[in-house]
Amino acid sequence: MAVMTDRKPVHPRAQSLDDTAKRIIELLQDDGRLSYSAIAKDVGLSEAAVRHRVQKLIESGVMQVVAVTDPLQMGFARQAMIGIKVSGNIREVAAELATMHQLDYIVVTTGRFDILAEIVAESDDELLDIISTQVSALDRVVSTETFVYLRLEKQTYAWGVR
Repeated sequence: MAVMTDRKPVHPRAQSLDDTAKRIIELLQDDGRLSYSAIAKDVGLSEAAVRHRVQKLIESGVMQVVAVTDPLQMGFARQAMIGIKVSGNIREVAAELATMHQLDYIVVTTGRFDILAEIVAESDDELLDIISTQVSALDRVVSTETFVYLRLEKQTYAWGVR
């Protein structure tokens, strides 16, 4: 399991977290299966207090606890990043893309592309279909460029807390 921050729209100011909340997040980033009692020993709180703090962190969108899987072992043969150029309102296009369940990561960016979207597909045919009939078909999408993943070299969610 991994602890990831919620990738919903970023608020202009980061939520103020106390040292205990930060330590809880660090511990869960290291081991998402760590027991409440083990966390409690480390941070000096009761197990119930830790359970409550973790629930508040999840409910507020500061973090989520998820199982990170290997798409290849889950039956998905293809992963890719799609660079998308947009004319008009980039946020509206990003919101439309966010409704597509096949896209698991969408970020508005600067540079050559306005939006980057990650896709996990069962086959090359599915990848082609989603890009051509769904992503490229959006009115304000000017062009796309697809970067097919050949091998995942590193994936981590333990970037710590500030």
